[in-house]
Amino acid sequence: MTKITLHGIPNCDTMKKARVWLEAQGLAYDFHDYKKVGITSGKLNAWADVVGWEVLLNKAGTTFRKLPDADKADITRDKAIALMVEQPSLIKRPVLEHPGGVLVGFKPDVYASALG
Repeated sequence: MTKITLHGIPNCDTMKKARVWLEAQGLAYDFHDYKKVGITSGKLNAWADVVGWEVLLNKAGTTFRKLPDADKADITRDKAIALMVEQPSLIKRPVLEHPGGVLVGFKPDVYASALG
């Protein structure tokens, strides 16, 4: 199988569940800590082309809730991408890149179906 990359931050509980699941399936993956290493607008735009920027932007998290009202108002794709580059904690976790596409969030049945 070609490369699987799991993107996120290490301390997130959902990230931990995804990592445990991948390891239990014997699936090798690379881990990209986008809080430490960062993320490019190009990468976010590529994901948004597949899943939609609305799926990538974590509006339920504390980072989003703490944004100034002006940042939360009238969000467009470009504005959302810029905010996620500036504050990667705004990206819903995890983001899994695999040969068949991109998955956002973690659901064992979805991972099992996609990674077969």
